[in-house]
Amino acid sequence: MPWSRVLAFSDPLLCQAAILAAEVEILPTTKDAFEVEITQVGANRLWVQDFRASAPTVCTVACKPERRSIGFLTESNSSPLQHCGLEVLPGDIIVNKSDVVHRRSGPDFDYGSLSLPTDELNQAVEAIIGCEFVKKSDQRVVHPHPQLMSGLLNLHRAIGQLAHDTPDVLQIPEVLRALESELIHVMVRCLANGVGLEPKTGDRHHNAIVARFEEFLAANSDRPLYLTEICGAIGVAERTLRASCEEHLGMGPIRFLTLRRMHLARHALLRADPLKSTVTRIVADHGFWELGRFSVTYRALFGESPSETLRRPAERISIHLNRPSSLVVTEPGYA
Repeated sequence: MPWSRVLAFSDPLLCQAAILAAEVEILPTTKDAFEVEITQVGANRLWVQDFRASAPTVCTVACKPERRSIGFLTESNSSPLQHCGLEVLPGDIIVNKSDVVHRRSGPDFDYGSLSLPTDELNQAVEAIIGCEFVKKSDQRVVHPHPQLMSGLLNLHRAIGQLAHDTPDVLQIPEVLRALESELIHVMVRCLANGVGLEPKTGDRHHNAIVARFEEFLAANSDRPLYLTEICGAIGVAERTLRASCEEHLGMGPIRFLTLRRMHLARHALLRADPLKSTVTRIVADHGFWELGRFSVTYRALFGESPSETLRRPAERISIHLNRPSSLVVTEPGYA
């Protein structure tokens, strides 16, 4: 059954749980207010998403293998996007794969995505271009013909506007079927005729290193990690790991590890009962033993002290449905 919804978030943890077709970890990199609006439309086969984000972030993304998706900047004045160390410009398309990747974006970021079940994308490609669609395995970004890309953006923008302003129109089967058919057709033609941006040999090496780095973090998510331990575990020199992280994450591994643990500590503080928990215990559980230094860094990043976060009422952390009536079905496949 078709559905549409518009969601607003001020909490990265809740935001990442709402993203379709991928497992995502969102780490804001500044103390700027985190505000994200996501517009989602589910047609018969196609899922459409539109993101408007206010704050700079680093994201770890693992797309689900049962669906194939593409992503692109939706506005020419959107902040820059780095995907696996590659600069993505307006007019480019990210071809998402099932591996783990990193993206970083600045403030005022506008991004869209489309996804189809993998077998249905293959069928659509064969029907539209008359042959099997084969792309090199390391091709992550393509640049379609500008006219085709313009058509894709216009259709994506139109369906998002309907979800915002007149979601009932999307309940008319003929309207949604026509939009879905046109989007799939233009999506396939963009991919088939796009010029791939080939990664350099050094980029591929850094991709592999960052993948091992992320695998080790995921396997040890319940404890603090340190650089010497990580370099030994993934078999790479500290200088090489630093260069790879700078390329993919926009920061060195130590800063990324600290940022990640700071956000984990913040989530724990937000969800703790101030009558039963203490800042000292929560902070220590996340690998910080110098409370004074932690507090200074925490305030610089989040704009408040750890104790203020702990005392914050839990009800202030919530998902806001801008159009509750547009939520036709519940939980249509959260990542």
